[in-house]
Amino acid sequence: MYALIQKEKLRQFSGLELIASENFTSRAVMDCLGSALTNKYSEGYPGARYYGGNEYIDQVENLCISRALTAFHLDAKEWGVNVQPYSGSPANFAVYTGLLNPHDRIMGLDLPSGGHLTHGFYTPKRKVSATSIYFESFPYEVDGSTGLVNYTKLRENAKVFNPKIIICGGSAYPREWNYRELRSIADSCGAYLMSDMAHISGLVAAQVVDSPFEYSHIVTTTTHKTLRGPRAGMIFYRTDEKLGFHAKISQAVFPSLQGGPHNNTIAGIATQLKQVASPEFKAYATQIINNSRACAAALVSHGYTLATGGSDNHLLLMDLRPQGVTGNKVQTVCDAVGITLNKNSIYGDKSAISPGGIRLGTPALTSRGMVEADFRTVAGFLHRAIQISIDINRPFAAVATPTEKKFAEALANPSTEIAGAIESLRSDVSTFACGFFMPGSDITPSNVESFKQQFGGH
Repeated sequence: MYALIQKEKLRQFSGLELIASENFTSRAVMDCLGSALTNKYSEGYPGARYYGGNEYIDQVENLCISRALTAFHLDAKEWGVNVQPYSGSPANFAVYTGLLNPHDRIMGLDLPSGGHLTHGFYTPKRKVSATSIYFESFPYEVDGSTGLVNYTKLRENAKVFNPKIIICGGSAYPREWNYRELRSIADSCGAYLMSDMAHISGLVAAQVVDSPFEYSHIVTTTTHKTLRGPRAGMIFYRTDEKLGFHAKISQAVFPSLQGGPHNNTIAGIATQLKQVASPEFKAYATQIINNSRACAAALVSHGYTLATGGSDNHLLLMDLRPQGVTGNKVQTVCDAVGITLNKNSIYGDKSAISPGGIRLGTPALTSRGMVEADFRTVAGFLHRAIQISIDINRPFAAVATPTEKKFAEALANPSTEIAGAIESLRSDVSTFACGFFMPGSDITPSNVESFKQQFGGH
């Protein structure tokens, strides 16, 4: 196990992490995760536990709550927060459990439009998310020509469908949200507005993108994406007694859906939230967006198409359909050269397994100190990887049936020319990546070669 952990650490250090939902947390957060707090059971809430011995655990959780409200510039008289959700998906389901009855209606952004599974995704053949199993979901979409949320159509459909909750936020939407319009739509049909800011919460806290708090009833988030903390979730809710959110959400998280909270993780969240409230984190968040825009411009200069034409936040959605290659094939080639990203559906796609796009994010590499010029270099590496994918795929381009297996075989047994291109790119990526430090890691540019000798890697 030790060797596997070291190999994974080396993989992260010597590659380029472009998954939009990943980041590199600090040594301080890691210290919390591996602390004595992991030993303690503490079902319940501060001052009302089912076990004894929680005097310090209560202080840990209360400190986390306080720091969460401070980090997001919230008044404790108007907002509360539950810091016990194990991750973002349970946080969202806790909101539904607390505020809805089975088969009540919800509306969230459709997955192929950039939404998230937990916002009610289903297909004609299968209810994919538990949200769509227990509640009735009517997704809204982006406009096919612009890639932007079609608020006019959402308003029309909400008036007919009458949802109890309208959900905004997504996992692959690169633009700002019109929270004022969303609240107006929610009010017009008597719905709550729930904002899932999991992807952009670090940017929201740093005040470099629009905040959902002014118009939302509920705001959920993960803590490990742009927020750069441990893997967990939080639920913010208005404390207006007429709404009754505090009791409903507290009951939904525990005991309805979860048992004892992960106290080591809550401590890690609290530690990161202190960092989030610093001027240094605001500078980091600003750099995330600057890097995203620089990468976008560079990719466009290489002739690629971006959904919505660019980005207002940390992520980019590349449409590879004009290149005639699918996102899963590009992802496979990128894995082979040390670039980590993910295939992603583009509006109009029929398959999430073999979609027409890839999703990129700048938070992790920004945590390593990369700036605009570095991301132009990264865009060049991506261009080379995509061209290799096109070259491998060329013999299958005119084939109507799925060719993933044939593509994988061709990648495993490439021509001499393609093998050389792969090895050259893999070497360039590793050399470039190993020149940057990584938060929380004991691997550095000066000792990485010794790690490679001991644990392998390119």
